[in-house]
Amino acid sequence: ALSDLWSAKEPDERARILAGLIFAVFEDYYQRSRRIPFMAKAAFESRDWPTSFRLSKDRLSLYSLSIERLGPMLAAACPELKDDDTFWTRAHAHYLELIKGRYEADLAFAFVNSVRRKIYQDEWKPVAYSYGDVAQPRQSLKEPVLLTFESGLPVEPAVVRRILEIPGFSVPWRDIDGDARLVAAEMDRALAGMSLPPGSVVRFVMANSGFFRNRGAYVVGRMSIPGHGLRPLLIALLNNPDGIFADAVLTESDEAQYVFSTTLANFHATSPHYHELAQLLFSLMPKRPLGLHYSTLGFNHVGKVAVINEIAREQRRTGERLDTAVGFRGTVAIGFSMPSSRYVMKVIRDKPTDGYKWGSFPGIEAVMAKYRLVHDHDRAGSMRDNIIYYNVRLERDWFAPELLDELSLEASETVNVQGDGVVFKRLIVQMKLIPLPVFLETATPEQARVAVVNLGDCIKNNAAANIFNKDLDGRNYGVSPILKVYLFDYDAVEPLTDVKVRTNTNRIDGEEDIPDWYFEEGTIFLPEEMMVGLRIEDRDLRRTFTEAHPDLMGVDYWEGMQRALRAGYLPKVRAYPVSRRLPRARPASAVPT
Repeated sequence: ALSDLWSAKEPDERARILAGLIFAVFEDYYQRSRRIPFMAKAAFESRDWPTSFRLSKDRLSLYSLSIERLGPMLAAACPELKDDDTFWTRAHAHYLELIKGRYEADLAFAFVNSVRRKIYQDEWKPVAYSYGDVAQPRQSLKEPVLLTFESGLPVEPAVVRRILEIPGFSVPWRDIDGDARLVAAEMDRALAGMSLPPGSVVRFVMANSGFFRNRGAYVVGRMSIPGHGLRPLLIALLNNPDGIFADAVLTESDEAQYVFSTTLANFHATSPHYHELAQLLFSLMPKRPLGLHYSTLGFNHVGKVAVINEIAREQRRTGERLDTAVGFRGTVAIGFSMPSSRYVMKVIRDKPTDGYKWGSFPGIEAVMAKYRLVHDHDRAGSMRDNIIYYNVRLERDWFAPELLDELSLEASETVNVQGDGVVFKRLIVQMKLIPLPVFLETATPEQARVAVVNLGDCIKNNAAANIFNKDLDGRNYGVSPILKVYLFDYDAVEPLTDVKVRTNTNRIDGEEDIPDWYFEEGTIFLPEEMMVGLRIEDRDLRRTFTEAHPDLMGVDYWEGMQRALRAGYLPKVRAYPVSRRLPRARPASAVPT
């Protein structure tokens, strides 16, 4: 208790009490976070969609809120924390004894380092993002992580039914036996082209967990196919008033990768074995870095360690240097990367460049708040998540000299060169995309057409999530290898419900009066001017965009979306292709998420 800390005088005793306090708060956080997946399961069963959406945000904020409350409290109770590094070293040693051997020891290690970063937030004191000495060995948990099922071909519906029962729902299925037959038939179709010999046995290795997100649930695992290795197996489930049913079967890695993308809300998995679940997902989707699989499961702080370690391995393997990222140089952020890295890094400038469009600059913290907003938000499948590091140190020799000069000159409030290291008070890391204008320069006509249509879908998805990018410049959007388009710059995002949608189309030609909206405060948006803002230079591509998305150029769409959001509408986002849905009629309300 804090009272014990106040009364204790001997340094080692104070350090021991401090370690116990931090551990108690961590334990409270961890137990509360472990309850959330079961609350998400209950919300899915009761079709309580507002609670499902709220739980996604609660899970993300729980860690940060624990740190926010604890850090300043400890700094006040233990002033020696800032003045005497040996005191923290003692407390840290006691804390390591408390977490030794625990399954979640690496998460507990990240937690204590987050507390230290909070205490030192205004100082240039980097804290390592690492697992320390606690990652191995881990205490095993009681229930099995994976469940194995076998079936000869054709796949037996009775085996599929057992797989569908893994989440252990307490409410009825619409027709579980019928679903088992449909899913088995879909598996047979997926296996049909492999020319498997008669009598072949397929092994299904499934996570002993339900996976829940917003309106949907998934059963997740892999198929072990004789002579053909492993294939993913994801069964998507929905719940309508007449019961739970299987909606889709996915057996391709790229399809699974999109379902588990961090451009969507995090999953809640009822299994506590987050390490094994992340490894399972990585085996199904090896193109996606392991660290991001942790983040997909809601273990963002374990994922942060894995991502920064991967960047270090990339640098050691390639010897490449960090240099200015490909594309337009940002007016607010400086982006940099290594040529073959899967990641791009960003820092916010001390002040924007001359190309800044939005009047007075609100400051670095205001911009960072927008990046945190997107991180905490349901990103609706069309915004890259942000991994945000605080007080992190990178090696100086990783950086091209010109980039280091720019960072020191233009971002001195965020970047400090210390000897052979570079310390960042705030560092944003995202998965790398090709900026849309750069992509269009070399794309085939068909690729360009698809990307421009997907740009409109991106804008609509963001609108449905109550995100409006007032800087609709196409340079703020990027293209992925599957031609999906994402927003990746967030310094100009605002809630759509705060935007004032106006038009000049009702004005008389030649009218010289200043329009009424001109003197209004806040963000004014004229939909008919969207194409000018997007800066799509090619006339045919502009026509493609307007033909695919004529509604985006009209007031009715935007005002209608605002009314829906203000009325509490929750966006429905499709996380897999329509073609993967099972071949039977679905009611119109059955939209997966």
